[in-house]
Amino acid sequence: MEKIKSFTINHSHLLRGIYVSRQDTTPSGDVITTFDIRMKLPNREPAVSQPALHTIEHLAATYLRNHPVWGSKVVYWGPMGCCTGNYLILQGDLKSADIVPLMRETFKFIAEFDGDIPGASANDCGNYMLHNLPMAKWEARKYLIEVLDRIGPENLTYPD
Repeated sequence: MEKIKSFTINHSHLLRGIYVSRQDTTPSGDVITTFDIRMKLPNREPAVSQPALHTIEHLAATYLRNHPVWGSKVVYWGPMGCCTGNYLILQGDLKSADIVPLMRETFKFIAEFDGDIPGASANDCGNYMLHNLPMAKWEARKYLIEVLDRIGPENLTYPD
C-alpha cells in the first residue's frame, strides 16, 4: 500500500508552525486546503494533553465557524491523533501565510477565554468530562507567543 503524503514528512525536522498538508479539488471543482496547525515539535517535546487538546478543539471550532470572514469557508477543525496539533480544512486555494492572522486571532481567543466551554455537556459531546480549560489556555498562549507572533518561512513550509 502506498504511504500517504503526511507520513512522508520528516517529522524529525518538523518545526511548530502552519503548513499546507494537502489540497484537493471537490467534484464541483472547488479547491479545499488542509492545514497542519503544528503546536508541538514531534517526538521532541511532550504532546498536548488530550483534555487540553479537546478543549482547544471545542473553542477553535466554535470561534472559526462563527468568524465573520472565514466562517463560511471552514470545513473542519480537529485534533491530530498524535496530539501535536490540529487540522484545519478551509475552502479555497490557500497558502500557509494566508491564515496566519486568523490563527493569531483564534489562539488569542483560546488563551483569553473565560466561561463555559462550548459544547462541553453530556448532551453535546461524546466525552464531555475530558476537558482542561487552564491547560488549553496555557498551550494556546505558548503557541501564540512562541510561534505565531514570530512566525517565519521555516514555520510555513514543510522540511525536505
